Amino acid sequence: MAANAIDQTRRMLSLVTYLRERPGARVADVARAFGVTEAELISDLDVLPLCGTSFRGGDLLDIDTDGERIWWHNPDDVAAPLRLAADEATALLVAARAVATLPGLRESDREALVRATSKLEAAAGETASAGDRLSVTFESEGGVFAEVDRAISERRRLWVRYYSPARDELTEREVDPIRLFALGHTYMEAWCYRSEARRTFRLDRVAEIRILDEAAAPPELELRDLSEGLVQPSADDPEVVVEVGPGGRWVAEYYPHDSAEELPEGGLRITLRTPDPASLKRLALRLGRDGHIVAPQDLADSARKAARAALEAYEQV
Repeated sequence: MAANAIDQTRRMLSLVTYLRERPGARVADVARAFGVTEAELISDLDVLPLCGTSFRGGDLLDIDTDGERIWWHNPDDVAAPLRLAADEATALLVAARAVATLPGLRESDREALVRATSKLEAAAGETASAGDRLSVTFESEGGVFAEVDRAISERRRLWVRYYSPARDELTEREVDPIRLFALGHTYMEAWCYRSEARRTFRLDRVAEIRILDEAAAPPELELRDLSEGLVQPSADDPEVVVEVGPGGRWVAEYYPHDSAEELPEGGLRITLRTPDPASLKRLALRLGRDGHIVAPQDLADSARKAARAALEAYEQV
């Protein structure tokens, strides 16, 4: 079962102490000690150098690996007691108070956060009062994130109402969450019982969410490698051909494709693959006069029909 965000944070904090006491530790030994794969450990090590003791970016952890061993080059530089500036203490207090109000946060984590916040307030003294005049309100995605994180931790099924922009519709689904990840937006990877397949859901498109009593039991699935991005077409996916003019050449930059052939007057004939060809209707509408779908024919006809309907609706306004 994939670790949730809170578990990963705990592991990375423990990893810092572990590596400080074991200079030159072997990657295989550390991965085994923390119960993760070597790939997951390397992913953590890619994040740690972005962490440090200052919100301003100073005193970062100088940790790297040659693939076999892990080296921490500046453990003594970041070992000094942490002293927060006034703005840092205020930012930390505001963030801590906001996170403590998140729905779905485990009670033990909430209590630990409240205790830590109280200690920080005492240490900050008068500086803490500045934070009292500030507050943060989370958008709906924050609440959805907390519910998904809790469901992963407790291994429970979720009911969601989800908006699909490709079909412009809300659907109700029961899913077993597998993991949370961020690639520009925050996503939940889950086993969807409506589709009977693995699906990825963008959290800001979840209109409603509820944790169910049923235990989550997703099938054993190999986690996808997301290093190449969220959309990774397969050779088995249907082929779609799009022709664009000079104003639509950006499609070849933003969409993974098999080929992009030059056309007269600066256009391109782009061949790409997608598991859901219908989702490209929105691309066709966005292109307007700068491009159109050539094949498959039924998708091209559907895109033209959607464009005519959009124009008729616009003319009626």
